[in-house]
Amino acid sequence: MATIPGRRAISDPDLRDRLYELLEHDHLPHSVGSRFVRLIVTVIVIDVLAMILASVPELDARFGPLFTVLEVGAVVAFALEYLARLWTVVGHSLRDMTPMRARVDYALSALGIIDLLSFLPAAIALIIGDRWVLVLFGMLPFLKLIRYSPALRSLLAALHAERRTLFGCIVILTGAVLLFASLLYAIEHNVQPEKFGTIPQAMWWAIVTLGTVGYGDVVPVTPLGKIVSVFTIVVGFAMIALPVAIISTAFAEEVRRRDFVVTWGMLARVPLFSHLGASEIADIMRLLRAQTIESGEILVRRGDPASSMYFITAGEVEIELPSQRVQLSDGTFFGEIALLHRTSRSGTVTATRKTKLLVLDADDFHALIARVPALAAHVKETAEARMADTAQAPKGDIAASEIEQAERD
Repeated sequence: MATIPGRRAISDPDLRDRLYELLEHDHLPHSVGSRFVRLIVTVIVIDVLAMILASVPELDARFGPLFTVLEVGAVVAFALEYLARLWTVVGHSLRDMTPMRARVDYALSALGIIDLLSFLPAAIALIIGDRWVLVLFGMLPFLKLIRYSPALRSLLAALHAERRTLFGCIVILTGAVLLFASLLYAIEHNVQPEKFGTIPQAMWWAIVTLGTVGYGDVVPVTPLGKIVSVFTIVVGFAMIALPVAIISTAFAEEVRRRDFVVTWGMLARVPLFSHLGASEIADIMRLLRAQTIESGEILVRRGDPASSMYFITAGEVEIELPSQRVQLSDGTFFGEIALLHRTSRSGTVTATRKTKLLVLDADDFHALIARVPALAAHVKETAEARMADTAQAPKGDIAASEIEQAERD
């Protein structure tokens, strides 16, 4: 039976898996995935900026065709990305799903809906030729930054975690609006019937006053009304501060949780710690200290005493060894052998760009294992195996497995 040319490539599961990794996970610095993310973010920024400028009549009259071309290009790019995600999601769901169910699950997810809204409304506006609608829907791609911004994802997670508390704040605020609007209606409706003649009219005053905005278009004129206004303003401060405090606390907690998971993952990847229990890894995490080095700055020099190991949380370093140069980036580590044997550094480590590190000093580590006999026994056993594995490697604090891992990355 004849086959259609290219059919194998379209249905190739390996191709689909590689594309899925590109879209979802391969976002390490200098990787193809990171370049794809930068491309999509650039398209988003250009698209939104073009639609903002298109709302200015003078600019739209002069550059209208250019803005339209940019919007068409963005719609095509976002549509292709959506279709690619819809195709590659098969086989990568957390649950065992049929292909159709997996695609429906993605399409109905929050990110799937955002991906759809980023191009479909604008495409409809382009077809019907309504310029005002096109400019309005051209703002929707900005929501796609949620997928690529850890900060936005953390904020949304914080809002979702505190949704019940925030709903309670809205109920309290609604009650305050009704209370103070009713009081001003009772006090001022005979004096200013055009402004406080009804409770809905008084609610506008209550909202802007509780929000500490105070436009000045509606103000009480009676002494009692002014006294109520003072209390309204004071209560407004509390109304604003309460949800802000809730959101900021939840956001900070979400960031700490994310950093904890990232740090935990880095520690668990170290062969020396890979078989430790949760409490033991948590003890080690408490010993980590943060350090930041600028681009071009030398962290350690070859021949220096080795007394720490390092985890790269953001950035990149280059390790100059006698026989080769090794580049390590986010999520990698080096200097593990320094925790076991106070050798000299086998290479010079230089930051190729601004780099944030977590440092584990040998003195702190040995103090910990002195307090925890079980950890000391595990470290001794693992160290003997690790040193046997690296017996043929260059002496120092860069183990062969780290070099091989860096080359693979």
